[in-house]
Amino acid sequence: MKAKCLMLVAALAGAVLTTGCENDNINPYDYTGKTTTDKTTPSEDVITTTLAQYPKGSIVWTHDTTLTESVEVPEGASLYIEPGVTVTCKSGVQVPVEIVVLGNLYCMGTAAKPVTFTSDTKKPADWGGIICGYKSEEVVLSHVDIAYGGATPTESSLSFQNQLFKTTIDGGVPAFHFCNVNGKFVISDSFFHDNYNDHTYFTGGNGIIARNTFADNGNAADGGEAINVKSGCKLDVADNLIYNACTNAFKISNSGNSETIPLTDMTAYNNTMVDCGWRRSKNKKGGSIWVEKAARPTLVNNLVYDCRYGLKQPKKDGADTEHSRLTPNYYYASTADGVKQMAKDASLGMWFDTDFHSAAPGDGDPLFTNFVQNPKMNINCEIDDAEQGAPLPFSKAWNFALLTASPALTGGVVDFQRMFPSGLAFFGMKKVTFLAPADDQNYYFTAPEPTTRFGAEL
Repeated sequence: MKAKCLMLVAALAGAVLTTGCENDNINPYDYTGKTTTDKTTPSEDVITTTLAQYPKGSIVWTHDTTLTESVEVPEGASLYIEPGVTVTCKSGVQVPVEIVVLGNLYCMGTAAKPVTFTSDTKKPADWGGIICGYKSEEVVLSHVDIAYGGATPTESSLSFQNQLFKTTIDGGVPAFHFCNVNGKFVISDSFFHDNYNDHTYFTGGNGIIARNTFADNGNAADGGEAINVKSGCKLDVADNLIYNACTNAFKISNSGNSETIPLTDMTAYNNTMVDCGWRRSKNKKGGSIWVEKAARPTLVNNLVYDCRYGLKQPKKDGADTEHSRLTPNYYYASTADGVKQMAKDASLGMWFDTDFHSAAPGDGDPLFTNFVQNPKMNINCEIDDAEQGAPLPFSKAWNFALLTASPALTGGVVDFQRMFPSGLAFFGMKKVTFLAPADDQNYYFTAPEPTTRFGAEL
């Protein structure tokens, strides 16, 4: 934890501004308890709340708020969202609500008080997402709940006007998009669920994605990945649970950017993927992990459970296997179709003898502590309907930790280097002075060290 100048605590406490009770709605541009009509000018003063002191030029959200229109964080400015704040995005508006971050964003949730982005009707595609700009330097999503995003923008949408993510209107946006090759982001201890398209989409950036749950995303028409990575990224991705991604848990490609953008390097290890890929039986694309166009990840110690396929690539322009490490991983299937579609001769499949594959339905069950599979499960159902075999809706009562008798507790590897073994520092967080040491939050984030267990530490 970072050091404090304790001599300032008493003085700062005396400067706290009255902002009302925690559940009061606020204007999202109300930085210091006084509403401004200029929506693009951050505070010129140091901001002190009941929790912390923030630097000049900050935007601080301290209370719940409902957005009826999109919000833009200006270039060079920083938006801080305090623990426990819920941001409700109004659905059914003419231009879907988006949060466009041209500057920096720090969602400072805690396990007890997460920051929540939701909608009023709690249906997928009620709002857009958090879309970051090409000069966005730092984004922290720590203990954040993001749901019901993925709406299709219009030509009046802030993301479209800033030429972010989409330059043509041809579908929805992801719940979170980052694109600055030189920027930094972290997604840690968060819960993404019920988003209409991709949960996350990256076209550049240095990032850590660790200890998150990604559940129930995508749609039959457009698909949806949990983690979609293009070129220009350096990523550590570990200890994540991915459940019911419509197309893939991971899609990894070195396309999507200018040829001047560096190729992506990433380590994806000790992740658990369950029931992914129900949409893709017709075109055979994806199902759990899809690598293409010179992707060169380190992809090891992952547990793939009852997904439509195992590791796959296109017939042409697939992974750069010479510079990749794609084994060992653990592929389990409880059905005959699952065994067949993860077999050595599966179309477009990538097979390694050093992986574990179920030789028969139920062979090598990794033994989750508490998980209820759909008894009608059909991994080729193509429709998001549990009665026809699609995955059941995600339940927080489930526990994907492995029992002590699990055969997946050993066999992984640790002889590889993470992208950021010393972690990533977010200096906008360092500038925050918390008034009470018990509320302090670190500004350094590090992906967990790999273990010989397959799957996530849950």
